[in-house]
Amino acid sequence: MANTELIAKLSNAFGVSGYEEEVRNILKEEIKGFVDRIEIDSLGNLIALKNMQANGPKVMLNAHMDEVGLIVDHIDENGFLGFKKVGGIDDRVLAGKRVLVGKSKVPGVIGIKAIHLQSAEEVKNTIPSKNLYIDIGAKSKEEAEKIAPPGTPVMFKTEFETLKKGIHIGKAFDDRLGCALIVDLLKENYNLPIIALFSVQEEIGLRGAATGAYQYTPDISITLEGTISADLPEVKDHLKCTRLGKGPVITIKDSGTITDHALREKLISLAKRQKIPYQFKQLLAGGTDAYRIQISKGGAKVLTVAVPVRYIHSPVSLFYEEDYDNTLKLIKRFIKTLS
Repeated sequence: MANTELIAKLSNAFGVSGYEEEVRNILKEEIKGFVDRIEIDSLGNLIALKNMQANGPKVMLNAHMDEVGLIVDHIDENGFLGFKKVGGIDDRVLAGKRVLVGKSKVPGVIGIKAIHLQSAEEVKNTIPSKNLYIDIGAKSKEEAEKIAPPGTPVMFKTEFETLKKGIHIGKAFDDRLGCALIVDLLKENYNLPIIALFSVQEEIGLRGAATGAYQYTPDISITLEGTISADLPEVKDHLKCTRLGKGPVITIKDSGTITDHALREKLISLAKRQKIPYQFKQLLAGGTDAYRIQISKGGAKVLTVAVPVRYIHSPVSLFYEEDYDNTLKLIKRFIKTLS
């Protein structure tokens, strides 16, 4: 069963790309006692090692700690914060959203002028993020600078919540779900070497995975993600790249990676034998840390398996607990076949 208490803690944590410390601290505490060694590299990756003296292929379990968000880039004379996006965020989901500014989590709101003051053309069009601002209630530039100087990270203010039994909403399920899956997997016993790479800065260029996989290059890597679910009314059937309730999502190809054919077939055969539902990612866009891991040093065999999530890269996302549970069950059993 999904550890919803851990998922909630991870979802609520502050972890905009480049500022993953709070997430890293939660994970470090969760895996203590279940691994042999824990390291934090110079970029900020959390790397956990287990059974490294064992025979068999070195298996990496990878998920990224960071989330999309915003960063303050200027302050006007009246104390309003201008910002830039960190990672891929649709401008349409920004206006009117509540945010938390900086590691001290100062509350704010992304403001726009009232509809009464907008021209007919403005009402019809999405307001670009460069024309939005964050209001933290400051009355002057000097006051705002003391609270949130340029360079201050900003995350969406979204609390994890259970909508109904087995259905949860929150932020950053891409990729805190992957992080929670690895924590659950590390609590199992295996007779082969395990490298857990909780990477940083995935959303701005897969950076942590590049250094982490260079330091501990695996033979086999499994990247665990929260991925796009497009089972929505406005999306045509052939474009519904994944669907909630249909089980773990197996990637064949995305914008950066073709996953290992033999490993993928082995995973699919196991799912069929164990009667675990699964689906393929039908959209070839997007990318994951698997790309960087696959081409590190002499290369590694990679798989990408994900939990489908609606509304990723937005202030609030939604997932089904049964998809998480089936992903955990499949990967746990798959790792044990690799020895």
